[in-house]
Amino acid sequence: MPCTVEQLYSFLDRLGIEHETVNHPPIFTEEQGRTWRDKIPAKPCKNLFLKDVKGQLWLIVLPTDKRADLKSIARRIGAPRFSFAKPEVLAEVLATTPGSVSPFALLNDKTRRVHLVLDEEMFKCDKISCHPLENTASTILTPTDFMKFIEALSYEPIIVDCGKEAANV
Repeated sequence: MPCTVEQLYSFLDRLGIEHETVNHPPIFTEEQGRTWRDKIPAKPCKNLFLKDVKGQLWLIVLPTDKRADLKSIARRIGAPRFSFAKPEVLAEVLATTPGSVSPFALLNDKTRRVHLVLDEEMFKCDKISCHPLENTASTILTPTDFMKFIEALSYEPIIVDCGKEAANV
């Protein structure tokens, strides 16, 4: 049975992670989220659930105002070419739907099939926010507490700049 929002909050509480949640209408796109930026006191993050040509699954988490360069990310981490994973795979592995993808859904990755990539910019913010398993809210926590959550699940994320590479690199 997939983890519920209440179970997520309970897990964060057990880890001693301070968190705050702001409820809002469903947010499916970056544009829809813009109207809520001033009401959520944190750097919002977007999440890309991908697969590579070898069939490995990847979750890339980066600030919503940053454009992901998938070719560059693949080169930087030594991964094959990425494409978006099908919604059926997302439902099977992370038990969520497009628009609600979140690193918190890693609670549902029981067989640890997902490789996690985090943008380094997230760690330069005072607070970040991610959907708590559904896109009708945003949960706020510090980058340090976010890493505490990730480590409690035994993930070893790859931390890189997920934006475009400089032209001379």
